[in-house]
Amino acid sequence: MSALITADLVRLDVAPAGDKLAVIGQMADLIASTGRSERDGLEAGLLAREESFATGMPGGFAIPHCRTEAVHEAALGLIRLSEPVDFGAQDGPADVIIGISAPAGTDDQHLQLLAQLSRALIRPEFLASLRAATTSQEAADLVLDVLEPAQRGEQPAAAPVAEAAPADATAEDLPVLLAITSCPTGIAHTYMAAESLENAAKERGVELHVETQGSGGITPFTPEQIERAGALIVAADVSISGRDRFAGLPLVEHPVKRAISHGPQMIDEAIDAAGDPAARRVPATTGAAAASSSSGGEQQQSWPKRIQAAVMTGVSYMIPFVAAGGLLMALGFLLAGFDVAFVAQDVATGSSLTDLPGHVTYDGAAGELLSKRSGLLLYLGSVAFLLGNTGMGFLVAALSGYIAFGLAGRPGIAPGFLGGAISVLVGAGFLGGLVTGLLAGLIALWLTTFRPPRWLAGLMPVVIIPLVTSAVVGGAMLLAIGRPLAWVMTTLQDALTGMSGSSAILLGAILGLMMCFDLGGPVNKAAYLFATAGLSQGTEASFEIMAAVMAGGMVPPLAMALSTTIARRLYSPVERENGTTAWLLGAAFISEGAIPFAAGDPLRVIPSMMAGGALTGALTMAFGVGSQAPHGGIFVFFAISPLWGYVVAILAGTLLSAALVTLLKARHARTSAAAVAA
Repeated sequence: MSALITADLVRLDVAPAGDKLAVIGQMADLIASTGRSERDGLEAGLLAREESFATGMPGGFAIPHCRTEAVHEAALGLIRLSEPVDFGAQDGPADVIIGISAPAGTDDQHLQLLAQLSRALIRPEFLASLRAATTSQEAADLVLDVLEPAQRGEQPAAAPVAEAAPADATAEDLPVLLAITSCPTGIAHTYMAAESLENAAKERGVELHVETQGSGGITPFTPEQIERAGALIVAADVSISGRDRFAGLPLVEHPVKRAISHGPQMIDEAIDAAGDPAARRVPATTGAAAASSSSGGEQQQSWPKRIQAAVMTGVSYMIPFVAAGGLLMALGFLLAGFDVAFVAQDVATGSSLTDLPGHVTYDGAAGELLSKRSGLLLYLGSVAFLLGNTGMGFLVAALSGYIAFGLAGRPGIAPGFLGGAISVLVGAGFLGGLVTGLLAGLIALWLTTFRPPRWLAGLMPVVIIPLVTSAVVGGAMLLAIGRPLAWVMTTLQDALTGMSGSSAILLGAILGLMMCFDLGGPVNKAAYLFATAGLSQGTEASFEIMAAVMAGGMVPPLAMALSTTIARRLYSPVERENGTTAWLLGAAFISEGAIPFAAGDPLRVIPSMMAGGALTGALTMAFGVGSQAPHGGIFVFFAISPLWGYVVAILAGTLLSAALVTLLKARHARTSAAAVAA
C-alpha cells in the first residue's frame, strides 16, 4: 500500500486562489497531479461534502474530504495557506487545509489510518508542528509519524479511555458515560469528535466509552458498559444504529461538530443529565422518529427542518411506487394499445394464458367500441396496466404514511396511510396527502410524549396512538379539510373547460403550467383529470388537450435530468443519482420524478419547470398534436399524432426549463460563495 502522503502532496505557504471553494479546487489540483484521482470528480466530491456542512474546525484548520469513485488511490493532501480562509468554523478562518480523498471501496486499513489522523488533528501540539514545518518533506513526515504504527503492519493504538473516577468520588458525582459519534462519510468528523470527547472526559476524571460508527466499522459497547452507564452522548449527523440498546438512559444529543468544538461542555451536560430525573431520555419506542432526531440532534433541529425532512422521507418512499406503477402502465399501453385503459380490469381478471381474450368491447364517445388488439398482447398488456394502475393508486397513501413515519416513527404509519387514502376518496389528492401526513405525524409525536402507567405503556405505540390519531386525522379530512380541496379542483376543471376552442394555445400553456406547478399535486391532478375526462368524447380537441397535459408533465423530470448532467457541480451526489433516474421517469410521463428537486429547492426549480411546461403545452396546441392515450409518455408514440410535433414541443420545454434552473442555481451558488467570502 502506498504512503497516504508524500512530499508531492504537500504545499506550504500557498496564496489562496479565493474563497474556500477556490481552495478546494486547489486541493483537487494537488491530489490529481499525483495521478491518484480524477481532478473534476474529486473536486465535485469535496464540494458536495462541503455543502452538507462546513469542514472548518476549531484551531484554524479544515478537513475537506470525500469518498468517491473518482479517487483511484487514497491520498492526503496538505496545503498551508499564507493567508487563512474562512471554512465555516466559529472561532475563525483556517490556514492548514488537509484534504482526505478515499476511493469508494476504501479498505479497512486505509480507514484506520484516516481515523488515526483525524484524532491527531484535535491535538494542538500536532497542529503547531505542522505550522512550524519548513519543508514539504518535514510536514509529510509529521503526518506519517502519526500513521507509522499501522503502516508497519502493527495494530493501531487503541483509543484512549478516560481515566476512571478517583476513589473518593461517588458514582452520583461522576457517572460512567457512553458516547456515539458518526458523520455522513465516516472518515474524519466521526473520529475527531471521539477524540475531543475522550480528552474532555479525561480532564474531568470521568470514565467514558466511545463507539465510533464510521466507515471503518463499529465496535459496539459491551452489555456491561451499557449496564454501568449513567448517560449517553450522541454526536451525529446521520442515523445511528442500535439506539434501542439505551432505552431509558439520559440523553445528550448534538451535531457531530459540536462535540469537536465543545467537548467539555457536552461532558458536563451528560454529567448533569445523569443526575437529573427530568432529563431527556432515549425513548423506548424506536423508529424513524428516533433515527431522524440523530440527524443533527433533535434539540438543535428547527421545526421547519424537521418537517422538511419528514416530507422528504415521504417522497423517498413514494418514488418506488411512482416508478414501478408508471412504467408498468406504459408497458401495458405499448403491448395492448391505448384503449387498454378501458378494458384492462375485465381482461386481466377474466382471461388467462389458456383462455386468451378476443377483441373486447367498451363504451366510447361514439357508442360501443372494439379494442384494436386481442390475444396474448391484449392479455399481457392488461395485466401490466392493471398492476401499474394499482401501484399508482398507493401514491398519496404512501406519501402521507411515510411523512407521518418521518415525524413520529412506527406509531404514525397507520394513521398516515389512512389519512392519505381518505384524501383520495374525497378528492383532496396529493395536497391532502401532505396535510394528512403532517397532521398524523404531529399528533402521533405529541401522543408519544405522554408517560402512561407501565401496564399501559406497551399498548401506546401499537394500539392507543394509531387509534386516536387515525380517528382525528380521518375525521378531520371527512368533516372539514377534504371538501374545500375537492371544491378547488372542481372549480379549476370548470374553468379549464371554458377555455377550449379559440383559446387553444393559451389553454395549452395553462395546462402545462398546472402540470408543473405541484408535480402530482391537486393542481397537477386537476389538469390531468380534465384531460382524461375529455377522452371519452373522442373529439380532436379532447385528444389535443390530452397531448398538452402529457407533454407538459414530461418536462420537469427530463429538465432536471438534463440539468444534473450538464451542471453536475451544482447538485449533490444523491441529486445526480435522482437525475439519472429522472430520464426514464420523464420519458414515461411520471412528473413526480422531479419532486425530490422541487422539495429541496422550490423557489428555483418550480418556476423553471413551469416556464418549460407552459412552452411545451402551447406548442403542442399550436402544432395540433393529439394523444389518444391517457398515460405512457413517449412509450405510447403509436397513439400520438403528429409525433414530430410532440417531440419538438417536449424538447423545447425541456431545454428552456433546464437552462433556467441551471442559471438560477449557478447564480445562487455564486451569491452564497460571495457571502461566505465576505
